[in-house]
Amino acid sequence: MDGDLATRSAGPVAHRAPTARSGIRRWVVTGLAAVGFVLAALVVSAYFGAAFGVQTALLALAVALIPVAVVIPAFLWLDRFESEPNRYLLGAFLWGALVAAIIAAVTNTSAIAVLEAATDPDAALATTAVVIAPVVEEASKGLFVLFVWWFRRREFDGITDGMVYAGVTAAGFAFTENIQYLATAYTEGGGEALTATFVARCLLSPFAHPMFTILTGVGIGVAATSRTWLPRLLAPVGGFVLAVLAHALWNLAAVTGGQGLIVVYLLVEVPVFLAFVAFVVWARRHEGHLIGQFLRPYSDAGWLSPGEVSMLASMTRRREARQWARANTGRAGLASMRAFQDTASELALLRRRMHHEAADAHAAEQERELLHALTARRAEFVGLPVT
Repeated sequence: MDGDLATRSAGPVAHRAPTARSGIRRWVVTGLAAVGFVLAALVVSAYFGAAFGVQTALLALAVALIPVAVVIPAFLWLDRFESEPNRYLLGAFLWGALVAAIIAAVTNTSAIAVLEAATDPDAALATTAVVIAPVVEEASKGLFVLFVWWFRRREFDGITDGMVYAGVTAAGFAFTENIQYLATAYTEGGGEALTATFVARCLLSPFAHPMFTILTGVGIGVAATSRTWLPRLLAPVGGFVLAVLAHALWNLAAVTGGQGLIVVYLLVEVPVFLAFVAFVVWARRHEGHLIGQFLRPYSDAGWLSPGEVSMLASMTRRREARQWARANTGRAGLASMRAFQDTASELALLRRRMHHEAADAHAAEQERELLHALTARRAEFVGLPVT
């Protein structure tokens, strides 16, 4: 840790207000993103309405929401120590459901049309599914994670963030893809086909797309905390290649069908899913350990007490602290305790990036702002005036 950390323990520091220019830029970017998502939503809605009819499309949409209600909370659970901004998580889902889905649909359809001119339709479909679709889909989903790391590094702290953004983006993509498959099944085979497709896609493999794309997210997360340029280059590429290979294997089994699909599901996908669950649990616990590790210097400098560091490194003790704050200072105290915990997590992970020399040029200024916010939030939940 740097030598000036202890000198900052003397008291709060001045908080820098956002500039007018940065506020205008944020509103412009937000407005452009909103317009883009609205236009993409209109395109997707028009396609589903024209291809399947409004009623069938709405039925498929309602059914496709069921796995979303399982997958998204799983990644929010993973994101509990240092929650990502809701607007970014919403952007991740919309990117997957709209932008990535459109890119994949246009590219895959074009590939099939080109391949059909050189071979038979079945071969064209199989080639696209196994060779082209995994590359296009994983690239279009992983692009959002790459954007967040590259342009908003203050919101990207490592492997856990990479997994969360990748998982939420993939959940959005799977949502739109499920609408397509469910609507097609209902149109061609009625309720029985719809039920079979729902079981296969929404119940037996709801985490398929997230598991693929998480490999890209982990690679980008490794790059985000690397000191040298080589892992920053190779880790995202390696994660992307693994995501494509996993996706291609799954699509190959689906194209083969029959016993091949069952064998791949039982011997590959189920063990991979169990490993995925174990890794997610480990990642959350590891993030708690990192938070405790990188907050200890602030305890030594007087910004935090040892008890607060222990509380902040444990999700169980965080819940107990929130209950205490609500019992003593009501809802306002609860809100302040939540903000205190989130700020401390952000501070710890910023310190980690600084330790690995992966932080940007504004890291020291951001550190001072977080320390000021930490002091103010503590004063609120213990009932003292904020200075």
